Amino acid sequence: MYKATIVLDSIAPSGVRLTTMEVTFPRIVLAEFNTHRTLSRNSASSRAIPFAKMLKSATENPFIPEEWGANQPGMQAGDTLPADASKEAKKIWLEARDKSVDQAKKLHDMGIHKQLVNRLLEPFLWHTVLVTSTTWENFLNLRTHPDAQPQMQRAAIQMRDALNSSTPKSVGALGWHLPFVDAADRICLSEADALLVSAGRCARLSYLTHHGKRDFQEDIMLAKKLRSSGHMSPFEHQARAQMDPFTQSGNFTGWQQYRKTIPGEDVFKNKSS
Repeated sequence: MYKATIVLDSIAPSGVRLTTMEVTFPRIVLAEFNTHRTLSRNSASSRAIPFAKMLKSATENPFIPEEWGANQPGMQAGDTLPADASKEAKKIWLEARDKSVDQAKKLHDMGIHKQLVNRLLEPFLWHTVLVTSTTWENFLNLRTHPDAQPQMQRAAIQMRDALNSSTPKSVGALGWHLPFVDAADRICLSEADALLVSAGRCARLSYLTHHGKRDFQEDIMLAKKLRSSGHMSPFEHQARAQMDPFTQSGNFTGWQQYRKTIPGEDVFKNKSS
């Protein structure tokens, strides 16, 4: 289930590269991934994905550690346990999964919302993230290092390999990087609508429906709803190429982030308070 796929890879006239990729890794290392502030992210959401879908994932395709390192002081595990002990560790891990599934079902049957019920399944789930950045070096240096947690290291190596094997497409000055919006879409859409469609499709990753049926108006409506309610992360993946490689916009260099063109994007005004 480890996977790193380039969604869109662009390079500005300044030579600054902007890349969006979709990455799947174990949910247990999401917190480590999220510490890197140069990365713009949208992430599958335990509050949004239906319980039945999460339950199916945990029961039919659970995350199981690839190796079982011996306990020792410090953040890195010791040598991998012998085969018999590793087999027993896997058995215990799956027993814990089964107990979590049983308890989650009981809460679901009581009518408890998925924003709590789904949390019991998280240690056994795979997780998908949409990530965009102009600055990968620090993340890759840290997370591909042998001291990194093995699950984070494996995901980072796949991300590094995806970046190294991709050739970015040149974007002219003031041209746009628009994930999930292709050339055919651009013919049908104004610039303003193309930006909203891209943002809407990026946001759908929270529900894991971003590869489903495409509908311009539904995507635009979703983007506008998110914008009015202050949910701005889907507007970070679109950016406009700049001539100056030192342009700083949000967490991008050499590109103007779409989010930073939206008035009031940094402080949500809660009308109910």
